[in-house]
Amino acid sequence: MSAFRDAAVLKATYGYGLRRNEVRILDAVDFDRNPDGPEYGEYGVLYVRHGKAKKGSPPKRRSVLTVWEWVAEIVGQWLTEVRPLFGVDGNPAAWPSERAPRVCVQHLNKRLAAYRDALGLDPGLDFHSLRRSSHPHPAASAGRHRRPGPRPQR
Repeated sequence: MSAFRDAAVLKATYGYGLRRNEVRILDAVDFDRNPDGPEYGEYGVLYVRHGKAKKGSPPKRRSVLTVWEWVAEIVGQWLTEVRPLFGVDGNPAAWPSERAPRVCVQHLNKRLAAYRDALGLDPGLDFHSLRRSSHPHPAASAGRHRRPGPRPQR
């Protein structure tokens, strides 16, 4: 289960162009429908509530549209089929740990390094590399769906 979680975290990081802490601190309810992207189901938009802040400012919020169906599929499979097996009653975290409410940054770093080394990829590949390589792709596809408005209150 943890291997599936770790792979899903890395895919979501790349697919949404997230920073390491942004993906770590996501809650399951941060994913929602995009009315202009029905093919993504419940995972058409991701609301990042804890984005990078300027010094002395609160975290910046933003919405990130899903642009690849495989991202919605992996997130959906994780959240509906695998995550419940962690016994997450009352835990809002999208990526729970076996020992803590959320995976820790050090664990994410270790898993990425292990995958990178096993695949013989460049040792310079780090979490931010996933964001940098993903960033132009959503921008190129952004015209495909309009950006949703503010997240509705639940």
